[in-house]
Amino acid sequence: MSPQRSNRLALIEGTLRCLERLPPERITARVIAEESGANAASISYHFGSKDDLITEAVILGLDRWLSRIADELTSVPKPERPRRAGDLLETSRRSGLAAHLLTSLAKAQHDERVRSLLADGFLRTRPALAAVLGLGDDPAGHDAAGLVLAMFNGLLFQSLLDPALALEGTRMRQAQARLRTALPQAGT
Repeated sequence: MSPQRSNRLALIEGTLRCLERLPPERITARVIAEESGANAASISYHFGSKDDLITEAVILGLDRWLSRIADELTSVPKPERPRRAGDLLETSRRSGLAAHLLTSLAKAQHDERVRSLLADGFLRTRPALAAVLGLGDDPAGHDAAGLVLAMFNGLLFQSLLDPALALEGTRMRQAQARLRTALPQAGT
């Protein structure tokens, strides 16, 4: 591995560690450089800006998180996977990645590079989630995974605003049961 590539990866890994333990306002280029063992100027060289580095780290962190979830869910019987996936929302809500994803989404409205990075991440996530949940490996399955992601992200963002808005445990199961009974009637 070339020193430049290694330095780039060190910056991403250092940023991920910062995201897990620090609030957004405390993550500076200097803090990332110290955490990663890199020179602060290398942030601009490799990523253009600290914010772009954070966005790339958030996307990689979310990809890794999804992989861990997928690994965990594959050992769960398929009918129980959606409920178990819902239970995992609590873990992700506490992650620093969640708050930074929200920040990155806001930035994407004004930054084509960030928008492209996030869109690519969602495009990768849909088929992976469809496979884990047994929704099918076709456009309809990927679209169904997109709906699950929309619900998941919406609940995640709501709970970031106010933890009382989190749906967990019994409340999540009751809401899912209500949707199962109400949605088939809505289509008729």
